[in-house]
Amino acid sequence: MTHDHDLVLRPTAAQTEAALNPPPGRNGGDLVVETLAGLGATTVFGLPGQHALGMFDALRRSDLRYIGLRVENNAGFAADAYGRITGEAAPLLLSTGPGALTSLAALQEARAASAPVLAISSQIPTAGLGGGRHGYLHELPDQSASFRGVVKSVHTVRSQSQIPSAIAEAWTSALTVPHGPVWVEIPQDVLLSETPVPVVTGGDAFPEELPPRPELTAVAADLLSRAERPAIIAGGGVVRADASGKLRQLAERLSAPVVTTFGGKGALPWTHPLSLQSWLEDRHTTDFLEDADVLLVVGSGLGELSSNYHTFKPRGRVVQIEADLGKLESNHPALGIHADARLALQALLETVQERTDPSAPARVREVLGKVRERIESQELTLEQGVLASVRAALPPGAPSFWDMTILAYWAWSAFDAKAPNTMHSAQGAGGLGYGFPAALGAAAADPTHPVLAVSGDGGALYSIAELATARQYGLNVTWLIVDDGGYGILREYMTDAFGQPTATELTRPDYVALAESFGVPGVRTSPETLETDLAKALAIPGPSVVVLPAVLRMFAPTHTE
Repeated sequence: MTHDHDLVLRPTAAQTEAALNPPPGRNGGDLVVETLAGLGATTVFGLPGQHALGMFDALRRSDLRYIGLRVENNAGFAADAYGRITGEAAPLLLSTGPGALTSLAALQEARAASAPVLAISSQIPTAGLGGGRHGYLHELPDQSASFRGVVKSVHTVRSQSQIPSAIAEAWTSALTVPHGPVWVEIPQDVLLSETPVPVVTGGDAFPEELPPRPELTAVAADLLSRAERPAIIAGGGVVRADASGKLRQLAERLSAPVVTTFGGKGALPWTHPLSLQSWLEDRHTTDFLEDADVLLVVGSGLGELSSNYHTFKPRGRVVQIEADLGKLESNHPALGIHADARLALQALLETVQERTDPSAPARVREVLGKVRERIESQELTLEQGVLASVRAALPPGAPSFWDMTILAYWAWSAFDAKAPNTMHSAQGAGGLGYGFPAALGAAAADPTHPVLAVSGDGGALYSIAELATARQYGLNVTWLIVDDGGYGILREYMTDAFGQPTATELTRPDYVALAESFGVPGVRTSPETLETDLAKALAIPGPSVVVLPAVLRMFAPTHTE
């Protein structure tokens, strides 16, 4: 009798030849790139540094495509977006100490947004590991400790024979739900030394599935089947699990209205009769969700942004499906189901009883009407017009990447993403500078669509150097910069809180002239010509910049009422 674990994969003739007669001049860096290629990677991001030269030298002996950015944090944002678009673990190659540490903010965003990033960094020579102070360049007492609280898992390599297994283990970790960034570090001498290890010719790594417990989905199905006023909150976990179709089936079977979180936009079509869209920062939506007798939360931890700043207080039963165990029941008591959204929704579809509620679409229209009346009463026609122009100019299948800026905050609530996995922002960790470098990563992942990046002038200066990257690789990204002369949202926050802003005003360059100095075409637009100018820029292959001088305002919050 043969068991699966008794099976041994036999090497092919080509693999045997490569193992017995490896090409000369290989080092530890070759083991890194060979392992990545064996795992299925095709593109890597990063920035070279002295300790990491072994990896970068090996790239020229491989078929991997390298996209080099100008700042490590931006390289991390690009890898984050590549992972979101492809669902693959995006390799990010970094150097020791300052280079590695500069990527921390990007890795925090990837962790918060469950984006799979495989960060591989060099380390000081093996003799320096262990916490002593040897005085090596870039030395830290414990480099991995700086990342342990940010990434999903940390893997330290101490010999060349460990490289393939460590990277494969990290790859599996990054792609096991919830997805996220992982950290591998390899000493400089291990990367540079000639290697006796045979060419890496295999590398299959299979992420573990996370099915729901059947007794929990049985109880959840019974609650939903008997509910009088069910409702659903669909989070980013639905989009990442490619479960939007199953979510729609379940919502229609239950006649349950659906609100999508900012990370879950597109999980249900914007104009669907059961779609409450994404107006989570509105008391009318909050009231509606609180009134549900059974609330199904899928792929969301109901954090600050998804709970109207923790003012949401559900009165009915909550069923929460979440792949991140730490988020399960972290904010509200619930029937907690630790599972991948797709597998859990499938289990519910197999057991839930159909219920009809002809009044559900009318109740949805009533809530959306109240939201619309509240927004229209605030005389925000400029902001609504600008957002509508962006939507009209952006082709339906084109992804967009939004920095932390007022127009993005509008987009979280009011932008129709048209499809799942097309609108992305840095709302996971909330750092500046995400939009443009992330868009570059998305363009590298899928060159068949133009990509839109949206930044304010403050956030744009975080990543302005990447105009050189966009030009060097001819990446098809149009960058919309809304120039209001400062940190606009902080200006609003401080004025509301203290009566006047401090440290929010910025001297900034002529962004059109600056873009053209990089060889990137730029245009200055206006609210009246934005749609035409943006559509024209998106239609031309390669990078471009559109600058909109405008001071935008946020709609009034409801969580302070």
